[in-house]
Amino acid sequence: MITIKINNTAIQVEEGTSVMKAAQQMGIDVPNMCWHDELEHFTSCMLCLVKDSSRGKLFPSCSVKAAEGMEVITDDEEIKEARQTALELLLSEHVGDCEAPCQLGCPAHMNIPLMNRLIAAGKFSESLEVVKRDIALPAVLGRICPAPCEGACHRRTVDESVSICLLKRFVGDEGNAPEIIPAISTGHKVAVIGAGPAGLAAAYYLQLKGVQVTLFDKAEKAGGQLRTEISRELLPLDVLDAEIDLILKSGVDFKGGKAIDQEAFDQMTMDYNAVVVAAGTFDGDTNRFNLKGTAKGIEADRSTYRTSAENVFAIGNSLRTSKLAIRSLGQGKEVASSVWQFLNGKPVMGERRMFNSRFGRLVKEEFSEYLKESVVANRNHPESGGRNGFTAEEAIAEAKRCLRCDCRAIDDCKLRIYSDSYNADQRRFKTSERRKITKLDNHSSIIYEPQKCIKCGICVRLTEKDQEKFGFTYIGRGFDIEVGVPFNGELESALTDTAIKVAKGCPTGAIELKEK
Repeated sequence: MITIKINNTAIQVEEGTSVMKAAQQMGIDVPNMCWHDELEHFTSCMLCLVKDSSRGKLFPSCSVKAAEGMEVITDDEEIKEARQTALELLLSEHVGDCEAPCQLGCPAHMNIPLMNRLIAAGKFSESLEVVKRDIALPAVLGRICPAPCEGACHRRTVDESVSICLLKRFVGDEGNAPEIIPAISTGHKVAVIGAGPAGLAAAYYLQLKGVQVTLFDKAEKAGGQLRTEISRELLPLDVLDAEIDLILKSGVDFKGGKAIDQEAFDQMTMDYNAVVVAAGTFDGDTNRFNLKGTAKGIEADRSTYRTSAENVFAIGNSLRTSKLAIRSLGQGKEVASSVWQFLNGKPVMGERRMFNSRFGRLVKEEFSEYLKESVVANRNHPESGGRNGFTAEEAIAEAKRCLRCDCRAIDDCKLRIYSDSYNADQRRFKTSERRKITKLDNHSSIIYEPQKCIKCGICVRLTEKDQEKFGFTYIGRGFDIEVGVPFNGELESALTDTAIKVAKGCPTGAIELKEK
């Protein structure tokens, strides 16, 4: 055994142990992307850099063995900057979207691709459950939303966007709403002023967290402008009432016919742990409830919705007038995260947004590649016409037009996770036109997207270790080198026994299981 120091703490390790493994034995996570436990070190990603504290030199911890008396630093500003640069170099050639453009275009940030896949599989109730994670009133919004998500849809570049709003309406109408299981009460109490789309969403998502919400509105019935400003032909009352009823059944205490004046508001801030103002347009009142504001509305932090009062948050038209109900609903969901952080004494940061790789618009040469996971078909319209929605058959056919733009490795891609941790800039080293996307899908279990590959060599080394007849190899030289099947072979013949192992070992979304 030998003794080394890591971050000024002594540890004994077996001779021959790498510095990275020694750090891991201490519970220190040294980032890495080209390391695999079944393989020897490769030293290509340069993320595992640490510092020799005696010489001040950086070195790759995966390939350097621990030596008696060595003193190592695993985290300081120089190391962080070096790792950030390494990530940005990897990102400079990485072509792929983490989240689909439609999800980024949705003000509620709803997981539209997953909704589509579940509809395509006939799993309507499961799809509704996905929608309800982000949109509290799917059947309502499916009828009135102007669909900014459809404007961002990659399919729009190919022919016409996927009919996302009608699909959302379909699952709102036809799916069985997920059972509302009351959360264990936290003892926290929150008042929400205004029962329009913003207030309803805030109340719903807070209630699901175990916060007891009292929802106040000057009208006798909840719904705000959804009830008073939209034609019944477009939004039937039975649809609106049914979805509001589901929100109230989560345990929300609704008090209608309660106009809140300054005295009542001041009392609320003392009686409740937090107050959410979702009371609609302020009509030029720049000092409503004695909160700092402008002629447009209350001033609040754009990320957290926190106002000039510590325990008061503001959302929806209380901030500024908008006719986008989906934006108000999205803010209602997001403010629930901010309020929850406040109630639990944590820094109020708002809803978490991770790093997202984005490559822009599809080009014509890529249409056929994306259609490999879709169908060649025009946008569907309800056969019954008018303001009617899809039948089940129409919804399934339309959902199958989705191009599967989101990354299969979105939850476990190391490149995304580390890029988020180190605030990497994807554009820093972009110097040329991006590579065109290709998809190799001629394998029963996996799909390979070479432009997402960072050339870590894990797949090459695994297929060599397990003696695949063809396996993967490096093709080309220098900057043009790629990982692929030798002799232009087929993916199915290259990965006969190691497909699942290779997919699990890939640190990005380049090689993934098809069913993910």
